[in-house]
Amino acid sequence: MTTVTVTATAAEAAPPTARSHNRWLALTILALAQFLVVLDASIVNIALPSLGAGLGLDHNLLTWVITAYVLPFGGLLMLGGRLADRYGHRRVFLAGVFGFIAASLLAGLSINGPMLLTARAVQGASAAPLAPAALALLMQLFPVTDGRTKALGIWGAVAGLGSVAGVLLGGVLTASIGWSAIFFINVPVGLVVLAAIPVLLSRDVAQSRARLDLWGAITITLGVVALVAAFSMVLEVGFLSPITLGLAAAGVVLLGLFTVIELRSRDPLVSFSIFANRAVTLGNLVVLLIGGAVVGLFFVLSLHMQNVLGYDAMLTGLTQVPLALALIVTAGALPPVMAKAGSAPTLAVSLVGLAIGLVWLALAPVGADFVLHLLGPTIIIGAGLGGAFIAGTELAVQGVSEADSGLASGLVNTSQQIGGALGLAVLFTLATTLTDSLGAPGADEITALAGGYSAAYLGAAGLALLAALIAAFAIRK
Repeated sequence: MTTVTVTATAAEAAPPTARSHNRWLALTILALAQFLVVLDASIVNIALPSLGAGLGLDHNLLTWVITAYVLPFGGLLMLGGRLADRYGHRRVFLAGVFGFIAASLLAGLSINGPMLLTARAVQGASAAPLAPAALALLMQLFPVTDGRTKALGIWGAVAGLGSVAGVLLGGVLTASIGWSAIFFINVPVGLVVLAAIPVLLSRDVAQSRARLDLWGAITITLGVVALVAAFSMVLEVGFLSPITLGLAAAGVVLLGLFTVIELRSRDPLVSFSIFANRAVTLGNLVVLLIGGAVVGLFFVLSLHMQNVLGYDAMLTGLTQVPLALALIVTAGALPPVMAKAGSAPTLAVSLVGLAIGLVWLALAPVGADFVLHLLGPTIIIGAGLGGAFIAGTELAVQGVSEADSGLASGLVNTSQQIGGALGLAVLFTLATTLTDSLGAPGADEITALAGGYSAAYLGAAGLALLAALIAAFAIRK
C-alpha cells in the first residue's frame, strides 16, 4: 500500500503529538464527545412532531431543524480539521466542545423557531472542528503499531452507536420528559468532556502563525454547503427542481475554484499530495458510500416501523437495540481479526454482510413480525455496520503523518456527511417514487409504503456492494 508522509516545514509546524498518562481513559472521553456529535444529527428525527407543536413550526421549518445542523457541520469540517493541525488539536477540540454545550443549552431553552434554528446552526459549526480534532488526537495517542486498530474499533462502534441511539433516546426522552430533553442531555455529558480532557491530555504548545488559506477556506466551505443543501432539498422539491440543480451547480463550481486556488497556494488548506496515498482516497470513497447507506437506512427504517407496522416512537426506538448490541459486540471482537487480516479485507467482508442484511430486510412481508422477520436482518446489519465503520475509518487514515492528521480526519467526516446527504436523497426518492407507482386508486396504502421502503433497503444494499468492490480494489493494490 502506498503511503504518504508530509514533512512539516518550520513555517508549518505540526501540532505536538498528544500525550496522556491514561490514554484509554482519554480515548473514552474523546469517543464520548464524538458520540454527542453523531447523536445530535439523528436524535431530533422522532422528536420533530412534538417539537413542532411546542414551538408552532410548520412542516417546512421542521426539516430545517435537521438541515440547520447538517449544513454548517458538513461545510466547515475541512476548515476545522486544518485549524486543528495549525493551532493545536486539544485547543481546537476544547473550543468546539464549549461551543457545542452552549448551543445545546440554547436549543433546549428555545421559545420560538428562529432561536432554535440559530442554536442548531451553532451546534453544527461547533461540531465541525470538534470531530476532526478528536479523531486526530486518537491517531496521535495510538500510533499505527501501538493499539490503533483496537482504538479505532471503539471509535467506530461509538460512531455507529450514536446513529442508533439517536432513534432510541429521541423516542424515550421525548415521550418521558419532552423535546427539550434531547438537547439538555448534551450539557452534563459535554461538561464532563470539558473537565476531563485538560487533565488527561498534554497541553498544546504555541503553534505556527502561518497564513491561513482564507480563500480556500471560503470556497470549500461554501462548495460543500451548497452540495449538502442540494441533496437535502431533494426531499422537499425533487432532483430536477431549479433550486436543487442550482445549488448542485454552485457547489461544483465552487469546489472547482477551490481546486485551482489550492494548486496555486504556497500554504494550501488541503495538500492534494495526501491523495497520492491510495488508502486515503479509497477509504474516503468507501466512507462516503457507507454514510449514504447508513443515513438512508435509519431514516427509512424509522418510517417503516411507524407507518407500516404501527409502532409508536418509543417502541420504534427499542427495536434498534438488537442492532446496536450487534454493532457493539462486533466492535469489541473485530480488532484482533483486523490486525491479522488487514483493514481492506475486513472492510470488504463487513460490507458484503451489511448488503446481505439489507436484502433480507427488504424481503420482509408487509405485516412483518419483528422477531420472526426483522430481528435476524437487523442483527446482521448491526454487525456489518460495526465492521464497516471501523475498517473504513482505519483505511482512510492509513499512512497519514501527524502534520496532516486533522486534515485526514476532516476528510473522513466530510465524506460521511456528503455521502449521508446524498444517500438520504437518493434512497428516500427511490422509496417515494415506488410508493407512488404502487399507490394506484384502490390499492392498499400500507402495501404501497412497504414496497417503497423495500426499494430503499435494496438501494442501500447496492451502495454497500459498491463500497465492497472499492475495498476489494484496495486489497488488490
